[in-house]
Amino acid sequence: MIKEKITEIRSELPPEVKLVAVSKFHPVEAIQEAYAAGQRAFGENRPQEFCRKVAEIDAWLRGRDSEIDVEWHFIGHLQTNKLKMVLPYADLVQSVDSQHLLDAIQDWGKANGKVIRVLLELHIGAEETKSGFKEEEVLDILFRADKYKNIRFCGLMGMASHTDNEDDIRADFARIADFKAYLTDLFPELADFKELSIGMSGDWKIALDYGATIVRIGTAIFGERLQTP
Repeated sequence: MIKEKITEIRSELPPEVKLVAVSKFHPVEAIQEAYAAGQRAFGENRPQEFCRKVAEIDAWLRGRDSEIDVEWHFIGHLQTNKLKMVLPYADLVQSVDSQHLLDAIQDWGKANGKVIRVLLELHIGAEETKSGFKEEEVLDILFRADKYKNIRFCGLMGMASHTDNEDDIRADFARIADFKAYLTDLFPELADFKELSIGMSGDWKIALDYGATIVRIGTAIFGERLQTP
């Protein structure tokens, strides 16, 4: 079933768009099944679950004498006291949502001799409970980008408002896409600032209309969550 769903989604994705299979709250066996179907990028949002699955999948691949070629994305809120569970293993931290977290990642990277690839999470939805930066905060950070020697700014991440109104979803995606284009023009020296991570199981097809380079799809691949946060 997972294989069929991945195949179906891939058939509709442009080749330049990365599919991140959001495996949070699903067992390692589901990741293994997706891997067997050719999926390599996976997203998790809880540090303990993230580092456990990284270790289990690495061990599984070594046991098969396979290349360790899984790409791990962290997509949830990251507390600064949990950095050591995520930063050693994450290929991309998509959910940098505060100045405090950004500074902590820089400090960790400097202390550990590692450059961390990140996306800045933009608050674009109507819900006040959502985390993320405002546009002016992103601008302020990128004007100071050269101060973050151990961070590589790779683009923006965002979520549309939780609504069934497609016009509202499109308005949110248009806003973040326009801002991303503005930033790309304003900061040409940020050569890696290319990614636009928008679109999830319910709205990824819409996100493609607005230049998504990464889509984060969980339920449409793995089904409903097997456990709650």
